[in-house]
Amino acid sequence: MSDAIRHECGLAYIRLLKPLAYYHRKYGTAFYGLNKLYLLMEKQHNRGQDGAGIATVKLNVEPGHQFMHRLRISGPQAISQIFQNVQQEVAELEKMYPEIRQYPGLLKGYLRFMGETLLGHLRYGTQGKNNVEFCHPFLKPNINPTRNLTMAGNFNLVNTDELFAMLDAHPTTTIRESDLGAMIETVHYYLCMADDTDPGNLNLEGVLKQAVTHFDGGYVCSGLVGNGDSFVIRDAHGIRPAFYYKSDEVIVVASERPAIMTTFNVAQEDVHELQPGHAIIVKANGNYSNTRILPEKELKACSFERIYFSRGSDPDIYRERMKLGSNLAGKVLEAVDNDLKNTIVSFIPNTAETAFYGLIKGLEDYLNDIKIQRITSRTLSEDEMRELISRRVRIEKIAIKDVKMRTFITEDASRNEMVQHVYDITYGTVNRDVDTLVVIDDSIVRGTTLRESIIKMLDRLGPKRIIVVSSAPQIRYPDCYGIDMSRMGDFIAFQAAVALLKERGMENVLTEAHQKCKAAEAAGTLMAENYVKAVYAPFTPEEVSAQIAKMLRPDDVNASVDIIYQSIEGLYDACPNNHGDWYFTGNYPTPGGNRVANKAFMNYMDRKEGRGY
Repeated sequence: MSDAIRHECGLAYIRLLKPLAYYHRKYGTAFYGLNKLYLLMEKQHNRGQDGAGIATVKLNVEPGHQFMHRLRISGPQAISQIFQNVQQEVAELEKMYPEIRQYPGLLKGYLRFMGETLLGHLRYGTQGKNNVEFCHPFLKPNINPTRNLTMAGNFNLVNTDELFAMLDAHPTTTIRESDLGAMIETVHYYLCMADDTDPGNLNLEGVLKQAVTHFDGGYVCSGLVGNGDSFVIRDAHGIRPAFYYKSDEVIVVASERPAIMTTFNVAQEDVHELQPGHAIIVKANGNYSNTRILPEKELKACSFERIYFSRGSDPDIYRERMKLGSNLAGKVLEAVDNDLKNTIVSFIPNTAETAFYGLIKGLEDYLNDIKIQRITSRTLSEDEMRELISRRVRIEKIAIKDVKMRTFITEDASRNEMVQHVYDITYGTVNRDVDTLVVIDDSIVRGTTLRESIIKMLDRLGPKRIIVVSSAPQIRYPDCYGIDMSRMGDFIAFQAAVALLKERGMENVLTEAHQKCKAAEAAGTLMAENYVKAVYAPFTPEEVSAQIAKMLRPDDVNASVDIIYQSIEGLYDACPNNHGDWYFTGNYPTPGGNRVANKAFMNYMDRKEGRGY
């Protein structure tokens, strides 16, 4: 993706169902759980580089000994640093007891993170600062084991203020500025309200049913309770992804299916999707249930997971990205007047590569149809036949992602010049002033990198025309369920719509939408309707795309520039089970989404900085 946007966070949950000695005997190490947690987190490293954290709960600990432990570290190397710390504890212990690795029970007693229930988290911050206080898991300690709670998750809530008000809570600044702060306070409140005095009889299902009904947002979150119970729950719309694997040795949940498949060497059919509104609950005695907690609602799984966030090693996501690319072939052919002879196709590294292969397949299907028509319509000579069969779609690796460049230069003009070199190009691939260069990207959010770097870079090759193709539709609205896209004025599609309104003397559309937002805010009904849709209503997607192309073409570029976007229909066709499209259509799955869109628009009109929630 040329415009970097924040990934979804990553979750890793492991519940060992056997004593630690079992894994030592079978796998030769008592560190089986920690080793798997490390792999599960590393295989989801793409989902968070602002920090990481782990937590464990030890089962059947003698009274007076600590049973819940947590470690968090901020920064891009957090995973390795966390497990280096764990290894250092082992090394220190081995100095005193060289044979300690042979005694799982002693390891559990001496080492903080040798537990049966393990929770890992990778953070990409969408709210709060990136210091360690905002890293998951959060912890709510209590003298009563059943009221000890640690939680982590992949989510955004849009009603944190309402949650704190409901609880009459007055948390620290760190807790108040974090979605997880509101979530753990709510779950902990109902945990403490539970009538059960026997830790073994905690009605965790009832606690969750009371707590999560108050959450407005998209989430997959996990919690470990001090009595040994634990859970993972997914929102009713299935906005955020979760997958699980269960055997007689272990229960595992993660944000991505391939991470489980690779870490535990299991087949695709062994890893299941956690259904929306369901929770996996594991009791301290190992009893397991997969229970519906929330009423069934319309499935709105995030389509950006399919387009960009999740790793393409998932077989379904790979096929869907291929389809996203092939669905664009018709638009590309129309744009180049079917002249593939003078068209070069490439992609923006690196995550657009799979969609690129799909686009090539779609273009080759067209080319093969032409070959069949020519062959069947008349008799060809051997040379004509050879020439026809040898025709291929012209493919080149044009753009090369260079090393991450930093500059000490602070002047805007100099910095912009340096930004142009984030990517490098392959020279000698384009026939100057003849070829059309088609490059596919995952999506176009702000367009900054395209305008300041990529288009200028491609123009140095001398193409007659540059066509940038987005495998995603136009991003028009903020996200409030996990992605860091919250300021309306950042979106190039919104900028284009505003520019068109001004060009056509229709500024009143902005004013009227603003007035409706203000009136709704005063009436307390800001979440009832998305008034920002009016900004786009006068224009076709093609008109907005043409305006975006005009805005993204720098004045010093010689080639003409066009932008082609995926259609909503093409998105649905490629991703039939993931219709979470609110950033494209403005159709939010929860009422809080409308409020966020309207608030972000009001911030834009009032020239206020900050997020829409």
